[in-house]
Amino acid sequence: MVNWTGVYPALTTKFHANGDLDLATFELNLKAQVEAGIDGIILGGSLGEASTLLLAEKMELLHKAKSLTDIPVIINVAESDQREAIKVAQTAQENGADGLMALPPMMYKSTDRETASWFTNIAKSTDLPIMIYNNPVDYKIEVTIPIMEELMKQSNVKAIKESTRDVSNISRLKSTFGDDLKVSCGVDTLALESLLMGADGWVAGLVCAFPRETVAIYRLALAGRMAEAVQIHRWFLPILELDINPQLVQNIKLAEVMTGIGTEHVRAPRLILAGEERERVIQILKDGLASRPELPDYLNLT
Repeated sequence: MVNWTGVYPALTTKFHANGDLDLATFELNLKAQVEAGIDGIILGGSLGEASTLLLAEKMELLHKAKSLTDIPVIINVAESDQREAIKVAQTAQENGADGLMALPPMMYKSTDRETASWFTNIAKSTDLPIMIYNNPVDYKIEVTIPIMEELMKQSNVKAIKESTRDVSNISRLKSTFGDDLKVSCGVDTLALESLLMGADGWVAGLVCAFPRETVAIYRLALAGRMAEAVQIHRWFLPILELDINPQLVQNIKLAEVMTGIGTEHVRAPRLILAGEERERVIQILKDGLASRPELPDYLNLT
């Protein structure tokens, strides 16, 4: 059962040097996430290098995750063709996924009418609950309030990943839909502000390398212990800013290596960071790890 609240890591996809799936490192990272107290996972998202994954590989990751944990496993739908998007949704349901996160059409800037039709057709093709991904900064298509009003006619549209970078949009969504629509922050640097404005969850990126700190911020905010959450967030911010970068995948995979729960391997066209940019990212991570805060017993907060 997916309730769309809490911390949902958008997991990176672990590869061997030859590009094959690295299920052993995937298991290592997933266990660290579960032990930290995450509430669900998203597989095959943008951070998971969706554009390079075969459908069969997404299902292999799904089966592995389901064999390791009973938390909700969400499969990302990011296609350029409506038929393929529906195929991914239906295949995910057949293979035991607990929900879907759906992106707008890839490689085409759809109109509002086309965007509503795209998501509606995905929703009608499956019984799985769906989170709509709203990221006009990166994908140039905004899921507006009127579009969401149309999509909410589908009973399985349950949540939205809010990545407009306009924190005020949290209030707009909550004022319009109330608790009928769960809202998750999709921008790491704005998570604490979004939670204060009423967001229900956090679809996180740097959680892949820092699961305990991410969940601690969420749980402390939920418990009203904002001063402690702010303190951890301020420490975390230089690292979180690695998420709002075109090379976020490489940045976060490097962070996973430095925290001992990942590898750096990526699939082309991506390449591992090199040169001055690599050194810049390493220094940010070194500085953060050198001053890593001691966390309260966040898993037992009331």
